[in-house]
Amino acid sequence: MKSQRMAAVLEKLLDQDWAVFIWGAPGIGKSSLVRQTGEKLGLPVTDLRASLLDPTDLRGIPAVEKGRARWCPPAFLPAPDAKPGILFLDEINAAPPLVQASLYQLVLDRQVGEYVLPKGWKIIAAGNRRTDRAVTFRMSSALSNRFIHLTLEADALSWQSWAAGAGIHPLVTAFLRLKPKLLWHADESNEEAFASPRSWHMLSDVLKRFGSHCEIRDFTSGIVGQSVAAEFHAFCRGAMTEADIRAILADPEHAPIPTELDRKWTLISWLTAMPDESSDAAGILLGRLEPEFAVVLARGMLTARPAFFANQHFQAFMADHTDVFGG
Repeated sequence: MKSQRMAAVLEKLLDQDWAVFIWGAPGIGKSSLVRQTGEKLGLPVTDLRASLLDPTDLRGIPAVEKGRARWCPPAFLPAPDAKPGILFLDEINAAPPLVQASLYQLVLDRQVGEYVLPKGWKIIAAGNRRTDRAVTFRMSSALSNRFIHLTLEADALSWQSWAAGAGIHPLVTAFLRLKPKLLWHADESNEEAFASPRSWHMLSDVLKRFGSHCEIRDFTSGIVGQSVAAEFHAFCRGAMTEADIRAILADPEHAPIPTELDRKWTLISWLTAMPDESSDAAGILLGRLEPEFAVVLARGMLTARPAFFANQHFQAFMADHTDVFGG
């Protein structure tokens, strides 16, 4: 299930009390999706890492009260008067079997011993698949049967939409527009590093810090894996530079537009990542690019800067492409 579809499904599933389990490869965005869903619905997310628990942690510690033992629940569980929220059991299948067993009652009955999960709280769990070389323990059928199971897939289109508003480096977004299948790619030649939405975000931050792809050539493979790093640097060597982009911004009506596919994607990525100064130039370029590239640029500008909707060039472009924008 792609991320946009899963986000919509999660919102509806949170209207009921059955727990949800999200499966997916490491770094694919399971945790981010849960946090974003919580933010959209106004529900705080309590992140509880099952892999860090001992079997007795959930029940708490005993205290003597009027000659009787009473269990004091741990502080990491929502207090009885807590406002509605999401209890996120991350890395649940990385926890050993005894810890998983301690979650049976909480997941199904919404309580552990004397502790009762407050009204309005929802349970979402997440875990990596055994096929992804992650540390996992087999989930018992008793625990597995307590969840509605969803599987999150890498989705380049949704990731690009997110990246446009998240400040991801233009070289990264341009490369993944050209080669979307490398958004998630396990490199067998390098067990430590592989390409994932998380590692591309990491590479973007590193690129910003060092300023040039040449400065990180010797350790890019330690972020996205050897084969993907080689392809990324080959792309960067032929991509447009910021100086090239600014030359087009200075004369968007007459400056030569690149014809190479990789350079076009770089132009679009730089325009959507630049400050508002690029808005007018981007609007003019909508009329000079091929429609398929112009549509991507328009959508990227709207995601990064919603005020672009009022741009007169965009309005003219939208009038000519009502089939795309629903005008």
